[in-house]
This record gives sequence, C-alpha cells and structure tokens, in this order.
Amino acid sequence: MEETRLRKLIEEMVRTTLSEKAARNNATLLQDEVPIAVSNRHVHLSPAALERLFGRGYKLTKLKDLSQPGQFAAKETVTLFGPKGKLANVRILGPARGETQVEISLSDGFTLGVHPPVRFSGDITGTPGIKIQGPRGQLTIKEGLICAARHIHMHPDDAEAFGVEDGELVKIKVDGPRSVIFAETLIRVSPKYRLEMHVDFDEANAAHLQKGQTGKLMRQELK
Repeated sequence: MEETRLRKLIEEMVRTTLSEKAARNNATLLQDEVPIAVSNRHVHLSPAALERLFGRGYKLTKLKDLSQPGQFAAKETVTLFGPKGKLANVRILGPARGETQVEISLSDGFTLGVHPPVRFSGDITGTPGIKIQGPRGQLTIKEGLICAARHIHMHPDDAEAFGVEDGELVKIKVDGPRSVIFAETLIRVSPKYRLEMHVDFDEANAAHLQKGQTGKLMRQELK
C-alpha cells in the first residue's frame, strides 16, 4: 500500500516537472519572436541637403509616424538619377540627420545602373554617390548610397530579455512556404528603439513575408 502511494507521488512529481518544463519552453519560444517590418527605398537628408532640394528654411511635413519613436515618413519625395535610369517619388524620412544617406534595394540598383554595397546604416565611407532631384534644386552626393543590411532595433529591456548585446550578430528563422534563416543580423540597442527587425523588399519577397510576420531569434555560432 505504501509502495503504491509512493509510486503515485513520484508520477505526480514527474508530471508536474514536465508540465513546468513545457511551460518554460513555450514562454521561451514566445520571447524569441521578433516582429519583422519591410523597409522600402528611402532617403535621409542633412539640413543643408534639405534646403538645397526644397529651399531655404524648408521643414519636412509629417505624413505618418514610423514604428521607431521620433521617426516619421515625410510627405516630401525626391527623384534619384543613375547612369541607366531613375527612381521617382522616393520617400524622405525625418527628421533631418547629420549626413545624407540613400537606401535602396539591390534590384533598385539595377534600375539605376549602380551597385550599392550592403552596409549598416551610418556606415557610408567609400560608398557610391547619387544624384538627387528635388522641386527647388538638385545635388550629387559623393557617397551615401547603400543597400541597408538587415538589423533589429531593440530597447535595452528587450536586449536583456533576449540575452544579446548591441553590435551582436544573430540569426532570424522565418517559417512559411519559403522558410529562410537570415544570418548576420545586427542587433542595435537604444532606449529610443522599439523591438523590430528591418529587411528590404528583395529579402521580404525571397522569404514570402506576410503582414505581421515574426521570426525566431537564434544565437549565431562563433567562427
């Protein structure tokens, strides 16, 4: 009789342990999910470039807020000119920043006849230039044309929850009919950021991303 009670007690302890483990695993899976947003071609203008293209003292007009706090899509657009073609109605993102930067996809590069390097935002040294046309003028930047490398914005609280650091490279697994793993994805941490991964249209199409898509964060093996 005592042996029966003991066996039942052990079985109950095992069931409880397995249940708790499953709950922890499910929580971990949920915590590993990162929302993904698709970034279309756009331009960041310096204050001087903004005045050159739109006139002295010009201020951008907000069209809508973006997911990252303080960032917005402006009503204003510009036209990009390359050796082989042009891209019209390219959206400006605000507010104005220190240096002008133009972000396009590799497919856009074929249209323009240019070869933008894949770089992280802000890393524009040695990159190609491009001609930008606005309603009141035009300018040709000597460098600043890039294809933005995929990255994840994180608040410090998110980074702590995921166990990652600013500047770390991770993998993001996306399930679906064209399941992919995005390797070499940069973590960018700031109190100003909201959790979100950014990819361009080429990457989104390759992975057949859908609205509201998420990906699972995985640690990248050290080489």
